[in-house]
Amino acid sequence: MTGTVADALAQISRGVDEVLLAEELEKKLARGKPLTVKAGFDPTAPDLHLGHTVLLNKLRVFQDLGHRVIFLIGDFTGMIGDPTGKNATRKPLSKEDVLANAETYKEQVFKVLDPAKTEVRFNSEWMNELGAAGMIKLAARQTVARMLERDDFKKRYKEGQAIAIHEFLYPLVQGWDSVALRADIELGGTDQRFNLLMGRELQREEGQEPQTVITLPLLEGLDGVQKMSKSLGNYIGITDAPNDMFGKVMSISDDLMWRYFELLSFKSQAEIDAYRTGIEQGGNPRDVKVALAKELITRFHSEEDAEKAEQDFVQRFQKNAIPDDIEHISLTLDNAQLGIASVLKEAGLVASTSEAMRMIKQNAVKIEGERVTDTKLVCERGSEQVYQVGKRKFARIKLS
Repeated sequence: MTGTVADALAQISRGVDEVLLAEELEKKLARGKPLTVKAGFDPTAPDLHLGHTVLLNKLRVFQDLGHRVIFLIGDFTGMIGDPTGKNATRKPLSKEDVLANAETYKEQVFKVLDPAKTEVRFNSEWMNELGAAGMIKLAARQTVARMLERDDFKKRYKEGQAIAIHEFLYPLVQGWDSVALRADIELGGTDQRFNLLMGRELQREEGQEPQTVITLPLLEGLDGVQKMSKSLGNYIGITDAPNDMFGKVMSISDDLMWRYFELLSFKSQAEIDAYRTGIEQGGNPRDVKVALAKELITRFHSEEDAEKAEQDFVQRFQKNAIPDDIEHISLTLDNAQLGIASVLKEAGLVASTSEAMRMIKQNAVKIEGERVTDTKLVCERGSEQVYQVGKRKFARIKLS
């Protein structure tokens, strides 16, 4: 293996789950010619989050290596509805929703990809030409038994969950995309393995060289457990405001931080290893998270925004400063006094008085910046003070 090919393989392989087949990829790279690399995205939601950028980052690696990158918008497949990982038939999107979301995708992907080196395509280009007769011929390429080998279909079938006929078309259409684009390489999440391999099968049947399949891990959300998802609320959107993005990155666990570096950062492996060594020698993981947060904010906003977000975070959470934009709340008392736990509950800073008691005992409650230690503290009518619970919950509460 030449040094150039070895270097390229090292960059391509970083953070991936699987390369099918690695020896094929090596041979393709050794030819020294630009390869056609595709990744498909169904425009099922108007905004992208960092989980989507795992694939985009890898596409950028291929761009930097001089290959032809196709960002494929599945406007046709989006109207079928991707059944991957679903335990019920997914509701197809309308054409209007798909097109609106697709336009937003086109704007957002160039925060990662080089627009001069990116080919944006829509799979309706060839699927509309295929027509009904062509779709029937395509469906004849595979059997129901083969489709039921797919994990999610198999599980739903065993559990008696409905599987609509059109869902079987999804892997076939995705595979046909690879035929239409004569893809050399296709990228996808680990949950797309079946669909990606379908592309290889259809290409082989059409007399094309089968594409190399590269699967990438699904990025965990802020909770470190579930896949990053807007519906689960554990996401960082690439259009999130800089301060929100900074705060979310700082909230992840120390262990998850390394996962984010591996899949999201453009820093070299040597730089990341240096961070690890620093922490092992007594460094603070917080400082490393700051570096990650600033890198991401610079990518999706600007370096100036990243610096300001860090300053705001330090001022608000590390110097115990009271933010300017806190909510003002007025509470009317039945009596002249009200216990601190009840004040916090009525103001919505805690869910219950028992949670308020617990937070006080954990030294997580402050009034005007002063820590509250007495769970029986009473608050007087006529007072107006800033209350804080934890690092992020503030309210200026007026008692009358």
